[in-house]
Amino acid sequence: MAESNTDTKSSNQMWGGRFASGPDAIMEEINASIGFDKKLFAQDIRGSIAHATMLAHQGIISAEDKDKIVHGLNTILSEIERGNFEFSRRLEDIHMNIEARLATLIGPAAGRLHTARSRNDQVALDFRLWVKEELEKTEKMLTGLIAAFLDRAEEHAESVMPGFTHLQTAQPVTFGHHCMAYVEMFGRDRSRVRHAIEHLDESPIGAAALAGTGYPIDRHMTAKALGFREPTRNSIDTVSDRDFAIEFLAIAAITGMHLSRLAEEIVIWSTPQFGFVRLSDAFSTGSSIMPQKKNPDAAELVRAKTGRINGSLIALLTIMKGLPLAYSKDMQEDKEQVFDAAESLELAIAAMTGMVRDMTVNAARMKAAAGSGFSTATDLADWLVREAGLPFRDAHHVTGRAVALAESKGCGLAELPLADLQAIHSDITNKVYDVLTVEASVASRKSFGGTAPSEVRKQIAFWRARN
Repeated sequence: MAESNTDTKSSNQMWGGRFASGPDAIMEEINASIGFDKKLFAQDIRGSIAHATMLAHQGIISAEDKDKIVHGLNTILSEIERGNFEFSRRLEDIHMNIEARLATLIGPAAGRLHTARSRNDQVALDFRLWVKEELEKTEKMLTGLIAAFLDRAEEHAESVMPGFTHLQTAQPVTFGHHCMAYVEMFGRDRSRVRHAIEHLDESPIGAAALAGTGYPIDRHMTAKALGFREPTRNSIDTVSDRDFAIEFLAIAAITGMHLSRLAEEIVIWSTPQFGFVRLSDAFSTGSSIMPQKKNPDAAELVRAKTGRINGSLIALLTIMKGLPLAYSKDMQEDKEQVFDAAESLELAIAAMTGMVRDMTVNAARMKAAAGSGFSTATDLADWLVREAGLPFRDAHHVTGRAVALAESKGCGLAELPLADLQAIHSDITNKVYDVLTVEASVASRKSFGGTAPSEVRKQIAFWRARN
């Protein structure tokens, strides 16, 4: 068990000689961030090792002190990972907790670690490293979700279903085509993730409090050691920037919105009234009173998580909107929002990937519903344009009359007798019935990106090549 880091004297020493006494209990409570920023321990230690190594390389500290610092930091890392490290609220944050423990372990050499840096650039580094790692994790998870959809799309490239606008039957599509719509959405999300990684791929360490440092440091060395493309280029912006966190939250909100739209469809499709899909038991729950119920709780919770993520984005935008340059303590409130949104997003993507892979698709039920609501009406209008030479607006009017007649007779367009259709327009021939089936409608939509099975398979091949 590590020695306790809770004495007031240690806290005062961290603050420096400016303060004669420790903080008031209320000030300590509002000021402390260790309750949540301890999540950054690995990044903090990693950054400190890179910084100490650079200081020794530049002759700012001795190699002996560097070795002591690195050994001590690795010891602390092991203690935290084993759960043997005692975090202290009196020491405010993860940085001071680690530094205080380092002083206990290696003595005066620990005091040299903070040379040529500030907590301002230190926290900017830790947080940026954490967000970068989270973005990389999100990228992999989105790739898995896309792969799940590609498998379902390939399986159902020819399975006909109703396509909707305004949640009203519009035109027949294939379930494979519908799945590929989500591939496009999550593909854009993944692209945004990759751009965000590129945007934040700069190392803050060395910006110090806000003005840089007079020590002969090598910021390119630390940037390389920490896996960044290059150092940041303005020390004021470096310590006051949280764009990378806001961009992460914006991406999470957009991705969450896509997940929520999918969750809503799954909720609808799994109702007995639709019966398009059946969720596995792994992603459903029952009712405490109604034994027949199978509730899509996983989908509903994914839908709800989106609200939390959106709230985190608005919170951080609001925190940052009025801050003058450079650092302000308001920025301490950034991390809980990002940590919570990241946890929600990870859980939502994982749950949705599982649901997509496990759900049973009722292709027969989808096909039966595909012809409802006169879904081939547009095909009739297109046929009148091609075969009878009508302007589309006239063909639209003729088709509307045919729909009204079929509705009055309680039948579909394909069930209307030829005589009835010819009474509406004399140029209609028996060939019109070739386009009034849902299969014919779907097969005819061969425009690039259309729902024809041949086009769906082309898009599947395209995405498999880039996934």
